[in-house]
Amino acid sequence: MTALRLAANVSLLYPECAFLDRFAAAAADGFAAVECLFPYDHAPEELAQCLRASGLQQVLINAPPGDWAAGERGIACLPGRDAEFREGVDRALHYARVLQCPRVHVLAGLAPAELSPQAATALFCERLQWAARRAAPFGVDILIEPINTRDFPGYVLNRQEQAHALLTALDLDNLKVQMDLYHCQIVEGDVAMKLRRYLPTGKVGHIQIAGVPARHEPDLGELNYAYLFALLRELDYRGWIGCEYRPARGAQPGGTRQGLGWRTALGAA
Repeated sequence: MTALRLAANVSLLYPECAFLDRFAAAAADGFAAVECLFPYDHAPEELAQCLRASGLQQVLINAPPGDWAAGERGIACLPGRDAEFREGVDRALHYARVLQCPRVHVLAGLAPAELSPQAATALFCERLQWAARRAAPFGVDILIEPINTRDFPGYVLNRQEQAHALLTALDLDNLKVQMDLYHCQIVEGDVAMKLRRYLPTGKVGHIQIAGVPARHEPDLGELNYAYLFALLRELDYRGWIGCEYRPARGAQPGGTRQGLGWRTALGAA
């Protein structure tokens, strides 16, 4: 039976801890790997030391998203941002090399008013092609993620079929889909059949989970993760599963740890 490999998202989990302390907290709770959104507030060498001290692998980071505080959610589909995009990808790849992280997620961004959806997608594809070719010599996969329009209204990439069509069109070995089951359920549902359809292609490079609709622990909400985890084993999924949820107990001391009973209850540990 295929063992499921869980990675703690240290941007969301352990909110009661300072960021650098979250690595040790995740290791103490039995995680073997971590992912995070944007590691750029800390030098990569400092983060690498946290990984070594905790015995953890870094399995995913995001490329810089533009001005997050101002509402930007990626710049890959925004005209006039070529230099910033390329600098951001190069920065992410530097972090990936230092952290020995094999995956970088490039956020598409919100559809700009001055572009048609087709033109925004074409610009996204052009930049993905550059990013994937830039990353290939370092053995790094570039990931794209369909994101729901409730959390990110106007986001360019929303559906699994759309993402996989882009991969087919670009035909780059190190360009893959980050399949977040939380986003998938909100936008299109039929999650089990999406897994059955797309995992055998080998183009799903990473999976993420959270409860729907509140994005808390995966044992809360409308998705039957016990069933989905059994399906992942049936499909022999051997990649990482990022636990990208907000603990229901928030920043209460020990709140993340107290909520981890789902791993045993759902057969993931």
